[in-house]
Amino acid sequence: MKNIIISSYLFFSLFSTLSFAQAFYNSEPLAHTYSIVARDPQTGEMGVAVQSHWFSVGSIVAWGEAGVGVVATQSFVNPSFGPRGLDLLKKGMTAQEAVELLISTDDGSELRQLAIVDAKGNSFAFTGSKCISEAGHYIGNGYSVQANMMLNNTVWDAMSKAFENTNGPLAERLVAALEAAQNEGGDIRGKQSACLLVVKGNATGNVWEDRLIDLRVEDHPEPVKEIKRLLTVYRAYEHMNNGDLAVEKNDIKLAMQEYNAAMQMFPDNLEMKFWTAVAFVNNGEIDKSLPMFKEIFSADKNWKILTPRLVPNGLLNVTNENLKKILSVNEH
Repeated sequence: MKNIIISSYLFFSLFSTLSFAQAFYNSEPLAHTYSIVARDPQTGEMGVAVQSHWFSVGSIVAWGEAGVGVVATQSFVNPSFGPRGLDLLKKGMTAQEAVELLISTDDGSELRQLAIVDAKGNSFAFTGSKCISEAGHYIGNGYSVQANMMLNNTVWDAMSKAFENTNGPLAERLVAALEAAQNEGGDIRGKQSACLLVVKGNATGNVWEDRLIDLRVEDHPEPVKEIKRLLTVYRAYEHMNNGDLAVEKNDIKLAMQEYNAAMQMFPDNLEMKFWTAVAFVNNGEIDKSLPMFKEIFSADKNWKILTPRLVPNGLLNVTNENLKKILSVNEH
């Protein structure tokens, strides 16, 4: 009977161990990657940027909440570190305390890489001893850079220098760190996806306001270059959104300034050109709008169909005579 009990115990112990190993290695996303978490002391904004040779890396690595902090969980990813890390920060823990607690309660901790920055700018990171080399991290003032499965062990140092030596908004500085990592050889397997997430330093309670930037490149041969391009597009549409808000407040002069700023960034974008032309009309400068409408309508007739639909709701303030003039620009 004793032998049966011992045999049963050994069987269940072995079964449990194998089951854990199978669950661990089969269920944990293998997001070997390089990333940065940081806070801007001037604006309070916090952000995460990441690149990996793994599909949709942002969906599992990057986490952030306005007024709370940002988290990057990678290597053999434990995705729960993201929401759990943010929850610990909300309960009053510092970045270091949150990282240490999460790692201490994780059976696979030596395979993990984790970094957190809290809303006060405290930063902390952990790189497990079993992360695939080259692997390491650097904790700076208000930021942390971390990487694993890199071609070279100079990646995180290059990221740190790029972040510290780049001026401008936080998002652009985060992307500069990614570029530096890639220039040092990056992920030994290559490139596939990237993510850029920036949240406000103080929460408003409105998610659509608190999450400032949320850009993802899920599958691309040059994800860092593409995320940089998307950030430029975002900045242009930021001007467009500001222009729309100005129109709502009937501040046509400001709307024109914002639309023009957007159009200067992307002169071939018909959307931006169209609303700039509309702003000219609403500002009583229809003659400046006509060449723009002509170019737009020639490129895509649907914009011509859309134009009169803006009149009933007041988005296009124009007389019937001037509306006819606009719609007939292609006839001359």
